[in-house]
Amino acid sequence: MTETKIYEAYNLLLKSFGRQGWWPRFDNNRFIYNKDFKNSKPSEDEAFVISISAILAQNTNWKNVEKAVINLNKENLLSKEALLKIDVGKLAGLIKPAGYFNQKAKKIKEFLKFNKEISRENLLEIWGVGEETADSILLYAYNFPIFVIDAYTKRIFNRIGFKLKNYKEFQELFHKNLVKDYKLFNEYHALLVELAKRNCRKVPICGNCPLNQVCEKLI
Repeated sequence: MTETKIYEAYNLLLKSFGRQGWWPRFDNNRFIYNKDFKNSKPSEDEAFVISISAILAQNTNWKNVEKAVINLNKENLLSKEALLKIDVGKLAGLIKPAGYFNQKAKKIKEFLKFNKEISRENLLEIWGVGEETADSILLYAYNFPIFVIDAYTKRIFNRIGFKLKNYKEFQELFHKNLVKDYKLFNEYHALLVELAKRNCRKVPICGNCPLNQVCEKLI
């Protein structure tokens, strides 16, 4: 029953919204969305920008991340080598649109020191990289089949009937009931984000929600 509901929710969202083209790739001073991105592995440079963007995305919306990344690009700072050279104070000023800029500048500097094998355990050793950020890097930058759990996912799945307590429980819900495929995880998470923006807000707009037939409306 749980597995059926999770797949049904995915299919309803995909039918309503279509493929999302997430994580967008940065090129020519803008983010580009392509529905086929998830079918190829990001280049080393693309993976780096995705990783930095995942840190910038903490506690803010994507529009603010875009502004911060554009600022970095204008200063030719979208590489590890360039960011290592910049003063943390100047970095903070450039990423100000993303909020919590002093903390995020320090987090980026810590991330730049990382030189271990890419794994969840190793990423979580970095100061400033929590589970959601680590999993975003693994899924979107390196195609690891790890489902990203964010506030949107928790809100939506609580409302449709899954009363879970923490990040691990939510992640296990997807890992145990879906085929462990990074393409599926990529698309599903992106669709949940889109649903949260359109319908499943803090104050939900339920009238035209694609998940009405599976939702228990537990607000």
